[in-house]
Amino acid sequence: MFDWTGRFDGEEESYHRIFQRVKTETDYETINPNDFVLHGLAVDEGVKRNKGRVGAEEAPNIIRKNISNFPVVNSKFSLRDFGNIKCDNNDLESAQNLLAEKVSKALLKQGKSVVLGGGHEVTFAHYSGIKKAFPNQKIGIINFDAHFDNREPENGLASSGTGFWQIAQEGEIHSLHIGIQKNSNTQKLFEIADNFGMKYILADEIYSENIPNIMFAINSFLEDVDVVYVTICMDVFNASIAPGVSAPAYNGIFADRQFMQIYHHILSSEKTKALDVAEVNPNFDIQERTARLAASLVNEWFMI
Repeated sequence: MFDWTGRFDGEEESYHRIFQRVKTETDYETINPNDFVLHGLAVDEGVKRNKGRVGAEEAPNIIRKNISNFPVVNSKFSLRDFGNIKCDNNDLESAQNLLAEKVSKALLKQGKSVVLGGGHEVTFAHYSGIKKAFPNQKIGIINFDAHFDNREPENGLASSGTGFWQIAQEGEIHSLHIGIQKNSNTQKLFEIADNFGMKYILADEIYSENIPNIMFAINSFLEDVDVVYVTICMDVFNASIAPGVSAPAYNGIFADRQFMQIYHHILSSEKTKALDVAEVNPNFDIQERTARLAASLVNEWFMI
């Protein structure tokens, strides 16, 4: 288990930082409603299969380190950390199934699921756990990503780029993809997205004058689903603020006021039950910028 430490200012609640409110756990019966329940998927076998730059398996604990020192601003905040899942013998599918089982247990106890990747193969695993917990609910996925991740598996092998294709094989898919790059997806992938009914907002469409239209699209999406799962591939962001990813984007989006307005609105929905960050690659990070940004995005949910 990760050793949660940080700057100690005092025992009073008003002094608390996140490391003081974390309990490392193995028993899911200890979860209380609205606890944040954390798992790490220390896996990037899917990135390797997708011919990306490996190293994301080392990310969960580095993101934890960057979360530790944030101040607690919500008096009811509680975080339970169930540790990391690893990938033995390149068996990605077993690691995904194990995460799905653990996420399901957390959600059935009415916890809020947070997963730290790892590669974006986390998507199918996390979604599978949500579906297991809410089999009769309409699950909406909001994916902040430069890529659709809807490739058909090569030789039957899933990867970090196949998550939404896999989800679509299990039934109707309900997804909204924000930050999609035209120069990162082939025309075929756009066609697959259209055929699956995947809604999307291009990175080029995220600018201040267009925020009302984007908010309308998000609200329409939120109203049409029962449970919301937010997944963030860190390569959606500009390489200057997220250099440590498998596929850096020179023209990616920024975590600016427009983005935060969109992001906060989604996290504030009572339907939002799950969040993950993926594709932080410490091997290529600079001054832990990417890990710090990922940690900050997770902390935004903690503060609501």
